[in-house]
Amino acid sequence: MSISAAPRQDLAPIIEKVSAGERLTLEDGLTLYNSPDLLTIAQLANQVNLSKNGEKVYFIQNMYINPTNVCEARCAFCGFRRDPGEEGAYTMSPEEVLEYVGERFTENIREFHIVGGHNHTVPFDYYLNIISILKKHYPQVTIKAYTAAEIEFFSRLTGRSMEEVLKELIDAGVDTLPGGGAEILTERYRAKMSPDKASTDQWLECHRIAHSLGMKTHVTMLYGSIETLEERLIHMIRVRELQDETGGFLCFIPLAVQPRKKSASIKRRTSAMDDLKTIAISRLMLDNFPHIKSYWINIGTQLTQLSMHFGASDIHGTLVEERISHSAGALTQTALTRDELVWLIKGANRIPVERDTFYNEIRVY
Repeated sequence: MSISAAPRQDLAPIIEKVSAGERLTLEDGLTLYNSPDLLTIAQLANQVNLSKNGEKVYFIQNMYINPTNVCEARCAFCGFRRDPGEEGAYTMSPEEVLEYVGERFTENIREFHIVGGHNHTVPFDYYLNIISILKKHYPQVTIKAYTAAEIEFFSRLTGRSMEEVLKELIDAGVDTLPGGGAEILTERYRAKMSPDKASTDQWLECHRIAHSLGMKTHVTMLYGSIETLEERLIHMIRVRELQDETGGFLCFIPLAVQPRKKSASIKRRTSAMDDLKTIAISRLMLDNFPHIKSYWINIGTQLTQLSMHFGASDIHGTLVEERISHSAGALTQTALTRDELVWLIKGANRIPVERDTFYNEIRVY
């Protein structure tokens, strides 16, 4: 591997490891995070990504659906949730969800991405019926629905095991799980930031079960709040170990935490350096993941374009209407068109590839 210019000496052992295809350790990850040599880290991540994916960068035409914002959990980073009866609280019936989709659907949409609050005022059948009504009317669309945290909530709601819940969801029409609810997979973080949600072990176990049932899934990491750099790396290593075990993850998605208000100080947001470094380090640490996603909703379109040279091989999708990050203070658009995504990728001198949920290529632009 050729690295231009003279990299800092502290990165030399890591360059050797990456060149030899050796796995990086937590200590290696800390060295990368603490190094100011952003461009060498970018080159390393770029080389790893090119070896896996060539110059192709993927996107999907998808639609976000958030059926309810009523939630029993009180996560410190969330601006989306509401209590029952609180101003702004809503719960769409399955028929209203169908109407919502019908008003926005275009024939090129290939995926419904469905996540919402942990609404304890409705039965589990409510969540099943949303899936079955959409599957009935849009059988050609992949349904990516309910995070591992929601699955664990359904398990408590029904008294059934997570495996039983997953089997019922699969029967109703769920094809894959989104990566949400992971946040940071350490108990110190979860006790402070999301104490009412699935534990680290429960989140991982849910995806382990899903993989055993033949499902491919996704994983996120919500960075930029109270977690330490070491905790970010522990998170990566824990999902890397599960990937070693099951091979069931399609993509890793670093998510920059959003402040509660759009007017929040620049100091309440992650820095561009941190965003790009985290994408690159994710690519280097997660040697067994095919794709690292750059989430334009949280970091913006221009950093997303740059990230394609920092190890990202996917820039997500069209969304149609994103609510959760925007309710927390995201400054970006709530949707992009296919043409805009193609333009972003071509502008980075990469090859745009429209995909389905499982990275089957639909069209190369």
